[in-house]
Amino acid sequence: MPINELRSISTFARAVELGSIRRAAVAQGVTPQAASQAIAQLERHLGVRLLHRTTRGLSLTDEGQQFLEATQPAVAMLERALHAVRGAKDEVAGPLRIVGPRSAFAPVLMPIVDEFCRSFPLVLPDVQLDDGIGNWVQDRVDVGFRIGGPPAEGLIARRLFAMQLLICAAPDYLKQFGAPRSLDELAAHRCSVFRHPATGQVMPWHVRVGEEVVHRPVAGALSTNDVDAELQAILDGTVIGQVSGMQAAPLVRAGKLVPVLAEHATDHLGLYLYYGNRAAQPRRVRAFIDLAIQRLAGNPSYVLSPKELAAAQTRRTGRSSRG
Repeated sequence: MPINELRSISTFARAVELGSIRRAAVAQGVTPQAASQAIAQLERHLGVRLLHRTTRGLSLTDEGQQFLEATQPAVAMLERALHAVRGAKDEVAGPLRIVGPRSAFAPVLMPIVDEFCRSFPLVLPDVQLDDGIGNWVQDRVDVGFRIGGPPAEGLIARRLFAMQLLICAAPDYLKQFGAPRSLDELAAHRCSVFRHPATGQVMPWHVRVGEEVVHRPVAGALSTNDVDAELQAILDGTVIGQVSGMQAAPLVRAGKLVPVLAEHATDHLGLYLYYGNRAAQPRRVRAFIDLAIQRLAGNPSYVLSPKELAAAQTRRTGRSSRG
């Protein structure tokens, strides 16, 4: 049923309830002329007269009485549904669908989800972590996170922090094999490479050379399609590898990883928060976006400053980032 028919039926029912088209117009926030027109259009559409209009008021025709009795339950149900939806929009409760990358992101996201649930226990998060890029509309996403560049047009995106890519090794690896002094020396080291889960292709390392970020193929002594498995192999001292700042920063600060070739670290990627039209969002979505921005925007926990990088490399390898 077209929306204008619903409005006409609602205007008709309200006019009967209040005994006046003018009162019905005031109740619905329209002009008396618009309300009268709506009822007249409904009568023309049905091909019957629903109301007798006199200077003293309104009265129902037989057809009007029959139509009112038939439509009243449906109109009442519709009004309850509209009221419930408007109320839900203003209540911090209900489902909250969150999507994000699978690789290394859960330790960043889940503390925020936990804090949010403690503040708003009536919200029901549905967290989907996947390194593929899904369809925003089909997946009915409320809030998304993405590593890389900004998401597609039509969405609002906020860059939260730079996503560093750091070449790292464990102290045990450096004790046994030493540290590479140049990118060319990587060929003599046991390197790990990441195999894309969807394509199976081995991903090159992204390194900064001068002012450019270049893709550098690396011969892998170990390849895996799981970032957690790769990180564990690096921590065990089995291989040297390229690690995201989200993973590396706390481990470097704890002395469990050592950055090498720090002058070739990159920060051209970013972690982005994205969402749809903010004006139409339920309060639960707005509240989660606000919390995520508050906790993650510019958060230094996941980014190593140039000074930290240089100090960590020099302390463990005896080599400054300038060579």
